[in-house]
Amino acid sequence: MIFIHQLVTEAGQHLLERRAVNLQDVIPETALWLDLIRPTREEELKVEEFAGIEVPTREEMKDIEPSELLYVEDGARYMTGRVLSKVSDSEEPGLAGITFILRGNRLITVRHEEPQAFRMFAQRKGRATGNGQAVAASGDAILAGLIEAVIHRAADVLQLQGERIDRLSGSIFEVQEDPSARNTALQDTLRALGRHGDLISKQRESLVSMERILLSLSAIYRSNKAPRDLREDVRSTLRDLQSLEEHATFLSTKIQFLLDATLGLVNLEQNNIIKLFSVMAVVFMPPTLIASIYGMNFKSIPELDWSFGYPMAVVMMVVAAVLPYAFFRWKKWL
Repeated sequence: MIFIHQLVTEAGQHLLERRAVNLQDVIPETALWLDLIRPTREEELKVEEFAGIEVPTREEMKDIEPSELLYVEDGARYMTGRVLSKVSDSEEPGLAGITFILRGNRLITVRHEEPQAFRMFAQRKGRATGNGQAVAASGDAILAGLIEAVIHRAADVLQLQGERIDRLSGSIFEVQEDPSARNTALQDTLRALGRHGDLISKQRESLVSMERILLSLSAIYRSNKAPRDLREDVRSTLRDLQSLEEHATFLSTKIQFLLDATLGLVNLEQNNIIKLFSVMAVVFMPPTLIASIYGMNFKSIPELDWSFGYPMAVVMMVVAAVLPYAFFRWKKWL
């Protein structure tokens, strides 16, 4: 599907109007932003003919080589980044590749998923801006706004993950008297920490790809003397992004600490079980020795003909079992 965004004025207020374009329609020259969502080959050809560019394939967008993600071709700048999004046919969020193409004063975006940041940006810029907020009037400004929306969405995701991690941290170190409930809780905690760690890792990878784009734009805008407001926006967004990267690193470190703590608690639970078996083996070892001695088939054992031989053997086995147990309790090993 092809969506175009045009700058229009209604009742003295500026809007970035969004509408879909079919294959039979003519793309207007006033379109500032062409947004291709899961485009067919026919739609790609239509945009290529209109904008004089080559639309990258989905496989090319997955390439991780920097030379394939940031390059210039036929006067158009191609920049591919990865944005956290709800990937099709998957319950967990994934990284969706998005290509930004700047050709003259026009921006073309190619994507096969629909990140929430794009919807937020389109809705915000599609509202009237009579409150003094300026509407992007060029492809470069729209690109800067889109990246800023991605950064804001990343901040929301990291803040939410931080709150969830804090709740998990409290549950890990709280005391539970029921051992079975404790073991189940630790297993659930390990799985939850794994999910949070994976999501933060994906978000951090997205931030790194956006940082690469911003650094490239910053260098280009310095060299071609771009408008000062645009350069300031890019620098400000870059600073925000770098602070989010530090926060994501902090959350990853905290998750690693909680994983180590949880695994340590699991090992303690396992050690307690092994200690119990070890103590039981030591407690029953002396009675087993006594029973083995008097279970031997020798006629010369004097106690076999003694009327108090059986009670004596039983008392000896009980005493031999109680003494190790009492010793362990006295040493506070139990």
